Amino acid sequence: MSHAEPEDTVSHAEPEDTVSHSGDAPIVVTRRLRKDYGRGEGLVRAVDEVDLDVAPGEALAIMGPSGCGKSTLLHLLGGLDRPDSGELTVAGQRIDQLSERALAKFRCHDVGFVFQAYHLMDELTAQENVELPALLAGRSPRRARRRAAELLERVGLADRAGHLPSALSGGQRQRVGIARALANEPKIVLADEPTGNLDSTATLEVLRLFESLRSTGLTLIVVTHDERIAATADRMISMRDGAFVGQTRLAGGTAGSLANLAGLGGTGGLGGRVR
Repeated sequence: MSHAEPEDTVSHAEPEDTVSHSGDAPIVVTRRLRKDYGRGEGLVRAVDEVDLDVAPGEALAIMGPSGCGKSTLLHLLGGLDRPDSGELTVAGQRIDQLSERALAKFRCHDVGFVFQAYHLMDELTAQENVELPALLAGRSPRRARRRAAELLERVGLADRAGHLPSALSGGQRQRVGIARALANEPKIVLADEPTGNLDSTATLEVLRLFESLRSTGLTLIVVTHDERIAATADRMISMRDGAFVGQTRLAGGTAGSLANLAGLGGTGGLGGRVR
């Protein structure tokens, strides 16, 4: 495999190709990260020796067709799965070397997850779903309840706090999912196709929330098929067959008219935002 060039990044992305948001060290670093499934003739290399650096506060979008390995990569970054080889450092920790107990603590405290299918607990209210990660992290019920109320207010669902997921729209459920991801004040939010099940109106609501997350300096990594989502990032990486095949730096992220950037105000695609 070839190494990254200044104009077009492939799987061995070099540190200088990242978007720098501060003088700090990258918050995510992978080196020759690999994940295989199966064996012999049935071997599938889902992540093929990927090198990646993500700056603190960066919004990164990873795009590619189904089966290209982008969700597998996200699961590796979040400690939901383990690599077969390579190095993976997140928030200063070599998470590929952590014990199961330490990895669970990492997932609880350092990373927030947003899923396409929401993965809310059906028998819990919106408030209780958002409280749950804080309770699992050992916070007092009172503190968890207060944090959940603040987050539901932030995502515009204070009046739906007592509703079960079945009584919420898809967009509302995803906003609960985003609030839940923020419950323990993570360093990074990882979002897997966060608008895949949403209509245009709900997509715009999620984009607005991601814009507010970026304004706080939170690092955001999103895998998506949707160019409207990718267009709001600082950087977009294209992935095929487990490897990075291209990189585009985007000017200004979500600055300007969010509806237009999202293709919801009559302007579609990346709309001249590529540097």
